[in-house]
Amino acid sequence: MRLVFFGSGSFGLPTLRHLATRHDISAVITQPDKPAGRGGSLSPTPIGQWAAANLSAIPLLKPAKVNDPAVVAQIRGYESDAWVVIAFGQKLSRSLLDGRFAINLHASLLPRWRGAAPINAAILAGDAESGNSVITLAERMDAGLILGTTTRPIEPLMTAGELHDLLAEDGPSLVDSILAQHAAGSLSPRAQDESLVTIASKLSRADDHVDFTQRADFVRRHVHALTPWPGVTIAIVPPAAPTSTPVQAAKPIQIKLLRVQPVPGIHQQDPGTLLDIPAGVIACAHHSRLKLLEVQPPGRNPMSWEDFMRGAGRSIAPDSRLVPARELL
Repeated sequence: MRLVFFGSGSFGLPTLRHLATRHDISAVITQPDKPAGRGGSLSPTPIGQWAAANLSAIPLLKPAKVNDPAVVAQIRGYESDAWVVIAFGQKLSRSLLDGRFAINLHASLLPRWRGAAPINAAILAGDAESGNSVITLAERMDAGLILGTTTRPIEPLMTAGELHDLLAEDGPSLVDSILAQHAAGSLSPRAQDESLVTIASKLSRADDHVDFTQRADFVRRHVHALTPWPGVTIAIVPPAAPTSTPVQAAKPIQIKLLRVQPVPGIHQQDPGTLLDIPAGVIACAHHSRLKLLEVQPPGRNPMSWEDFMRGAGRSIAPDSRLVPARELL
């Protein structure tokens, strides 16, 4: 089949790579290059970077406004049997889509978790499973007809980044199946149940914190839902030194929490208190306890709590507590 591919984020990369080996790609449409890094130099999207390196003979468009009339005319001029849209980042107008068979790969089991951050929302809510949906494009966000789905269990220690990669790898076979059904005229679209719709709001850097006054399992879901981005950054704060002590108090230690696990047992300490420093067990609400499994100090690679303790962690004072890093600003 002849395809036009719309995508920007890395979620669509496995599908684009697969489609390029089995179909004729007429054009790739992605978001414009954006400033990145400390220097602010322009960087292409993951899709744009891969297409430039591997599909150099195929038109690569980076429109700031995909629905601009001139852009619409250019895209509609490419010969195609279908359009595939995955994490593109701009809404496609009716004038652009008119008369085209266009499908969208969305990382949730629609109608649950329409919106910008469905993977994060599923983990945060404690869903037992997630998956992909291929839908037609509609006027309302993610409200199209469902053409096919795949499912994945959400394991207790799974982070949003890990679920993202698993669902991305499930995309190629699902999209290819829908394209084959379209070519054979055997698609069976079904409408979404609007009574079951939930919305996954967009995340921002301002979400990089967690509340230890919640139960341990809530904290687990929150940490895993925000890993790797925007991340959960905390500070290990030593107990306040008595005013009569002339010795300078130790400074807070800042780290990211990457993976945590509720553990059995109860406590009587304030939420956030480090109950067992070598084991990385902290106090949460309702006497629940949480073990720190994987952390990341600033400028370092991810590491186990045990490895962290062999270094800077050895200076952690008894009765230290964990607080959101933003509280120290």
